Amino acid sequence: MREIVAGLAAAAVLVAGCGPPPTTTGTISPSAPSSPTASPTGSPTGSPTAPSTPAASPTTSPQALEAAYEKVISDVLPSIVQINTKVGLGSGIVFDTKGHIVTNAHVVGQATQMNVTIATGGPPRSARLVRSFAAGDLAVIKVDRPDGLRPARFGDSSKLRVGQIVLAMGNPLGLSGSVTNGIVSALGRTVTEPQNPDSPGATIAGAIQTSAAINPGNSGGALVDLSGHVIGIPTLAATDPALGGGTAPGIGFAIPSNTATDIARQIVKDGKVTNSHRAALGIRGSTVIGSDGQPTGVGVASVERGGGAEKAGLRAGDVIVSINGKETPTMAVLAETITTLKPGDRARVGVIRSNGQTQMVTVTLGQLAGE
Repeated sequence: MREIVAGLAAAAVLVAGCGPPPTTTGTISPSAPSSPTASPTGSPTGSPTAPSTPAASPTTSPQALEAAYEKVISDVLPSIVQINTKVGLGSGIVFDTKGHIVTNAHVVGQATQMNVTIATGGPPRSARLVRSFAAGDLAVIKVDRPDGLRPARFGDSSKLRVGQIVLAMGNPLGLSGSVTNGIVSALGRTVTEPQNPDSPGATIAGAIQTSAAINPGNSGGALVDLSGHVIGIPTLAATDPALGGGTAPGIGFAIPSNTATDIARQIVKDGKVTNSHRAALGIRGSTVIGSDGQPTGVGVASVERGGGAEKAGLRAGDVIVSINGKETPTMAVLAETITTLKPGDRARVGVIRSNGQTQMVTVTLGQLAGE
């Protein structure tokens, strides 16, 4: 199981990516203020982005609410697909009529070829990777035969409210077309997945926290409001260390739809992410563990040529211990701190040099590359 640290101030919980688990097992395997993203104006096929307005009120009768659930499920579920790679499975959302599907980067992993099963049935269809944006845990794949695909309607995640009813749709544990319900529990979370061979190490800014159950295989699916608009992509589920790493009930995280559609449109149009809208320090590093076994900072392994860190005099061997006065004992905390800033911002970086000298340097942040 992949464990990742959720950047929540109130509690130290771990988070497990909701896909892809091995197809032969049902065990669980591997998101401060939001960073600015471009608000979508429509899908690549020209259909307008719809406002995220709930269809039911607190006074709605149980029968009417049940009918609303049934309508949303019948409208949206045909737009959710199952993605199978050689190492596992996950979910995806039909993005346009040309065969593009948006999903999580960790669903496709290192695969460039995969099979997709559409909700309307039929044999699996071959698909290929268009591009992954690992830093945001998003990817776009393209089905060879797009006939029969029904694009989803994406809503405006900036208009979400805590307490809205939402449904999570996907293929948890390979159970195709599963639906769970809950509410928007919180907005603007920042959650981070540590980097390892099975994880892109993504930091997700402005994540939606939901109580709708998210399980392995849900990754890349849809978080949907009662108007039938996709307002998020379920990506992570919390685990509780006190339960031996078991899933913490009712705590899951989704990438906002505005972020997902913006990145997906760039990949569809240009074949890559041309504007991540995210700041970058311009280093590659890893967490440094002190003699007491505790993390003490981020060791700089290398600096990007021409980047803000290099221009400010940071170099390999330095240990970054703070950003703008906030301690950064781990790479995850550093990444989360950077997501609260914008490209062009000036950041005060506390550094311990290789000779033990402590310095404060000012770095003008660049833009996170779209890979």
